[in-house]
Amino acid sequence: MTYSPEVRERLERDAKEIIGRYPRPRSALLPLLHLVQAEDGYVSDDGQEFCAEMLGLTKAEVVAVSTFYTMYRRKPAGEYHIGVCTNTLCAVMGGDQIWEELSEHVGVGHDETTPDGKISLERIECNAACDYAPVMMVNWEFFDNQTPQSAKQLVDDLRDGKDVSPTRGPRKLCTFKEAARVLAGLSDGLAGEGPSAGGPSLEGLKLAKANGWTAPQKGAEKKPEEKAE
Repeated sequence: MTYSPEVRERLERDAKEIIGRYPRPRSALLPLLHLVQAEDGYVSDDGQEFCAEMLGLTKAEVVAVSTFYTMYRRKPAGEYHIGVCTNTLCAVMGGDQIWEELSEHVGVGHDETTPDGKISLERIECNAACDYAPVMMVNWEFFDNQTPQSAKQLVDDLRDGKDVSPTRGPRKLCTFKEAARVLAGLSDGLAGEGPSAGGPSLEGLKLAKANGWTAPQKGAEKKPEEKAE
């Protein structure tokens, strides 16, 4: 498979815009990999060759990078790529049970996609949202405080084409390919939509303000009892 002239022209136009943001072309490799992933749903062989050509790299150099980072898929992801956090806190709060029940409910395991191409699953080591554990992400948007039942209902709603909104961030849930295009650095205009932080994330800030706490200033003199003897 090779890109059609129309697709090739569009990819080149977007790639040149991305490359122009960097002092050295090879620095644009990561976003370009997201760009071809946005086209194919994974980093295809054609996509890797395209990146190599645009950046003056060998294909081996591109493959070395694309196979290192887990966000680059080696086979087509589902329209909705679901990551279930099973790291320490999420696991303690029920992440392992969510994974087991969701995997059985959907019928696929880690890094697998349903036959209809709608859903793919991935065990995630950390979604960086421990204050909302257990957490799932769909196309890198947060779904907080999940239970096995809410996780299965979410997947059923996605497969039925119902409107689904993330817990935080944009009100609209984009597809995997659309998310990859945003990660390539091509805005969808939704970055400022919706709350980025909720109550649990802001508790520390509230306590600090209530108690008049501030961060230490650079070069501030320590109190005598804090000085080393």
